Amino acid sequence: MTLCFGLAAQADEVSICYNYGCAVTAKVDLRENELRAARRLLLQATDAVEERVAISRVIGLFEVAAGQQTPTWADKGRNVNDDGVDGRMDCIDESANATAYLRLLEGRGWLKYHLVLEAVKRAPLLVNDHWAARIVEKKTGQEFAVDSWFFDNGQPAFVVPLEEWRNGAEPNEE
Repeated sequence: MTLCFGLAAQADEVSICYNYGCAVTAKVDLRENELRAARRLLLQATDAVEERVAISRVIGLFEVAAGQQTPTWADKGRNVNDDGVDGRMDCIDESANATAYLRLLEGRGWLKYHLVLEAVKRAPLLVNDHWAARIVEKKTGQEFAVDSWFFDNGQPAFVVPLEEWRNGAEPNEE
């Protein structure tokens, strides 16, 4: 039997935001080649752990695509490295965009082991809220934060158990 994946991966439009607090919104067309690459990454996952790794990479892939159509290519990790730059993204922008990308994957039926939930907030200090996208593993019910704010545009997202993230977990800087 011959399968044609090209038929399953048509271009799709996603609404993203940037310039802190979703001050600017834009439509991004994820093209067939970008969707095929995302689907290929997700199809290779044979369990929930591998699917989280694939999700992390797909977020980066979609950020690159968005950066080719918007000024978000200029976004730097965290907030201090790009303050005032057109295209900058804070955690509110990042969590909204990652959630939009995840909803697209879920809507196409490409997530086998996870469901997408609403974005989540942690508040380690009263004036220091931090947001991330959120997924839940179907089999175990364990929730995970999907946080792309720590990295420059196009890098894989930080995916970590939600409780660890709520307790302040950050990626290891290498």
